[in-house]
Amino acid sequence: MNMKEFSAQFPDEKACREYLELMIWPLGRVCPHCEGLKSWDISAEGRRSGLYECSTCGKQFTVTTKTPLHSTKLPLRTWLMAMYFMINSSKGISSVFLAKWIGTSQKTAWKVGHAVRAIMASQADAMLRLAGIVELDEKYLGGKPRYQKDVKHKRGRGTAKSCIFVAASRNGHVRAHVVANDSYSELAPQVNRFVDSRADLMSDQLQVYRKISEDYASHASVNHGSKEFVNGAVHNNTAESFNAILERAKQGVFHALSKRHLQRYVSEVVFRWNHREPAREISKNGIKKTIYKAKPILEQLRSLLRYAVGTQLRRSFVGGIFIPRPAFRL
Repeated sequence: MNMKEFSAQFPDEKACREYLELMIWPLGRVCPHCEGLKSWDISAEGRRSGLYECSTCGKQFTVTTKTPLHSTKLPLRTWLMAMYFMINSSKGISSVFLAKWIGTSQKTAWKVGHAVRAIMASQADAMLRLAGIVELDEKYLGGKPRYQKDVKHKRGRGTAKSCIFVAASRNGHVRAHVVANDSYSELAPQVNRFVDSRADLMSDQLQVYRKISEDYASHASVNHGSKEFVNGAVHNNTAESFNAILERAKQGVFHALSKRHLQRYVSEVVFRWNHREPAREISKNGIKKTIYKAKPILEQLRSLLRYAVGTQLRRSFVGGIFIPRPAFRL
């Protein structure tokens, strides 16, 4: 979908609201307050567009209630345009350029970007656990230290960079989560969370994975320290490829990623990776390789907006953002 087709699909606010209602409520309106299925349109003079009242709890709501678009003052078309650009980019888009393209200030675009990433994170959390052959790896993401003459800086786990655990299935899906370090106590819960116990694990020589694999079908590894990257069908190059995309997003687009918001940036890369489909197969040196392409934009939007309700992101009083705690229910 190009911008001309986008404009034809979403010409005005009415079309945008109808599209959001169709994507978020595919089986009919659902009250975001009590999950009631019966509600009616408030048609009083001067009422807001798309305002409904639940017959169960009596509360009013719109399609953006309890989503990252909650109480937004921006046009819905601006939100959809931001989603379009973020999904359509190969490695992400900075808030500076997003602001230019959607017609807002940089601060607003920064918040909008993180709101969309929050939905992407919710979509990733709802995925089934990875099965089949699953590659495990960890990525250290951060800036290079300042140059100092005759000083050799450590790499990887010897630095203060953020550690990201990556689990990549050979069928094309990936899961990634920011962890404190690469210890057993940090990585084991993530493997259990993301990977089915019947999976066959593949990794590098990190000893932690050998211990973790005792609860899984099998485990094989390659020794990167000895320049062994492929041993027959054994490798973790899929996970390494995802790590390379993370590095390019950091180096080429965002330049600096704060640890406080890092998980949302990682979830954005995960979302784009998981919304690809096989395009063709090539053979090089006797090894077959599948080339992927991004799924259609509308299909990705449908997948994204399914998880909008229940995901919220608000501005804090000091200019930052925070996720509200869910309301207590008896």
